[in-house]
Amino acid sequence: MEACGCVITSQDERKVVERCGKFEDVLDAGFSCVLPCLCQFVKGSISTRIQMLEINADTKTKDNVFVGIKVAVQYQVNGDSQSIQDAMYKLTNPRAQIESYVLDVVRSSVPKIDLDNVFLEKEEIAASIKEMLGETMGRFGYSILATPVTDIEPNMEVKRAMNEINKAKRLREAARDEGEAIKIRSIKEAEAEAARTEIQAKADAEAKFMQGQGIARQRQAIVSGVRGSGK
Repeated sequence: MEACGCVITSQDERKVVERCGKFEDVLDAGFSCVLPCLCQFVKGSISTRIQMLEINADTKTKDNVFVGIKVAVQYQVNGDSQSIQDAMYKLTNPRAQIESYVLDVVRSSVPKIDLDNVFLEKEEIAASIKEMLGETMGRFGYSILATPVTDIEPNMEVKRAMNEINKAKRLREAARDEGEAIKIRSIKEAEAEAARTEIQAKADAEAKFMQGQGIARQRQAIVSGVRGSGK
C-alpha cells in the first residue's frame, strides 16, 4: 500500500516520512497518504511501547568479591515529533547504548562498596543508573522509566561461605533459645517444687495442730472422769 501512497500506522508505533532523503514528517496512528511522485517515502517506524532490557554486569566489590549485578531497564520513545526524529536519526542501536551506560555505572560504583553494603545500597545504584541513562538517552528521544537492580549474585565460593556463616548463626541462635528454654523450665520446676514443699509443710503443721487438739481434749476428758469418780 505504501508504494501507491496509502500508509497505515499502528497504534503502538510512529512512522517517519522523508522527502528526497530529508526528514519531512511523523505519521501518527491511523491512515495517511504519502506522495511517491513528489519523492515522499516512509523511512521506517519507531515503536512507542514500553520496552525492557535485562543487563548482567560482572564486577568486583571493594572487598575484592566478584559479583554479578542484574539490572532491568524499562524505557520508551517519547511521543512528540522531535523525539521520534531524534530516535530515528541520532541512534542506531538504543539497546547497545543503554547496556554500555549501565555497565559503566555499575563498574564505577560497585567497586567502592563492600559486598554486604551492595545489598543495602542497591536502590542507590539503581537511582544512579536511572539518572545517567535519563540524561543521556533523553538526547535521543527516549525516557527511562525504571532501572531496578533485580539480582545480586556473588560467586559460588562466596555464596557457600555466606551460607555457612548464616547456618552457624542460626545454630547459635537455636542453641541460645534452647538454653533459655531449659533455664525457664528449671526455674518453673523449682518454683513448683517450692510450692509443693510449702503446701506439704502447711498440711503437716495443720495435721500436728489437729493431733495436738485431739490429745488435749482426750486428757481433759480423763481429768473430768477422775474428778467425777472422786465425788
